[in-house]
Amino acid sequence: MQIMTYILTIGCIATSWKKPWLGLHQYRVPIILWLIFLVISIIQIIPLPSSLLHFLSPQAYAIQLSGETSNFYLSLDLSQSKIALLKSFNYFCLFVVMLTLVNDNKRIRFVLLTILISATFQALYGTLELLSGLKYSLIFSLPVSDSVTGSFVYKNHYANYLMLGLSAGIGLMVASLQTEKPSTPRDFLRSVITTLLGNKALIRISLAIIVIALVMSKSRMGNVAFFCSMTICGIMALILIKNKSRSLSILIVSMFIIDVFILSAWFGLDKIQDRLVNTSLTQESRDEVLLDSLPIISHFPLFGSGAGSYYAVFPQYKVNEVHNFYDHAHNDYLQMTIEYGVPATSLLALLAILSLYNAFYAMHHRKKSNMKGAAFASAMAIIGMLIHMTVDFPLQAPTNASYFVIFLAIAWIVKFLKMTNYSAREIA
Repeated sequence: MQIMTYILTIGCIATSWKKPWLGLHQYRVPIILWLIFLVISIIQIIPLPSSLLHFLSPQAYAIQLSGETSNFYLSLDLSQSKIALLKSFNYFCLFVVMLTLVNDNKRIRFVLLTILISATFQALYGTLELLSGLKYSLIFSLPVSDSVTGSFVYKNHYANYLMLGLSAGIGLMVASLQTEKPSTPRDFLRSVITTLLGNKALIRISLAIIVIALVMSKSRMGNVAFFCSMTICGIMALILIKNKSRSLSILIVSMFIIDVFILSAWFGLDKIQDRLVNTSLTQESRDEVLLDSLPIISHFPLFGSGAGSYYAVFPQYKVNEVHNFYDHAHNDYLQMTIEYGVPATSLLALLAILSLYNAFYAMHHRKKSNMKGAAFASAMAIIGMLIHMTVDFPLQAPTNASYFVIFLAIAWIVKFLKMTNYSAREIA
């Protein structure tokens, strides 16, 4: 994945190197935020004088001094931090590639459609694998449980992936809504036939399939993140979108009626509800992991303990009765703050907040329905991811993190893409 992303990045640079900021001047704010974050990640793996390390991170200095090491680093797990740096640089390159190549209306729609098709395939594969009665999965030969996981190992990563696919699909549905009201019965009939037989019907069927798989994954927060993000974005769309048609309200209401009360009820929504109701802090150890992890931040506030080092650092701070091995904090906000420090994590948080603002801005100000739909998809994906990150680690899965970066880029594209980039047919 990284090699392919780097090749695409080199190609983009080769075709745009003569332009200031590679032709991405309007995107300089997110690019600068990314670059500062990468610089901090690089500093974590650079050998430092012991006196400087003692000044920047006294706790890291004390730990490495007790180990009688000759080289001192901000990171307590150098090899994992190098791997994490490559991943972070890969996501940055993917962000730049998106800003460079997705430069017209058609390509935005193509990206969203690709994400939707991929999620539909995952949904079909996951549900068929479970319903077929297989004992072992076809991908990793893992035991097939009563939860759908698709080609993923972890059902919550699978659910998060489907949530991102649903965001793209609903965005496409919003983009396909007609703003003009039918003036004659013939126009109304034509609109109905187009909806039943055209691309809208295929998208709607795909959304239904993905919702079924999402519910059958039995991921509590995956389902909560989807329904909450869809609700929030639906309300915001009704408030922000100008000259909205009745079709938008019908679409939002139909998503609840069809997905929640019909499809989901048939495929196990009641089981998700029971798991949410019966969940208690006495049954879960994640809250104890959270409490035990908080002191780590106070010991590594500026530069963190090193990217990817949580699994090695946490056992030293574990005081509650946590018997399972936790390689992740089940809270991406907490883990990133521990591993990267408060300043670096704040940069990424600012990037996400600005991206969400841009998506809402585009929903309110852009005139083209395709741009509004892409903004809706981006906002829904960002909100869903931010919700899911509170109790899990979806960003630790490269696929989910890559899709999240794509939606962040779309939020900036739909705000700053100039009308001159549209074709004459699209403008007409």
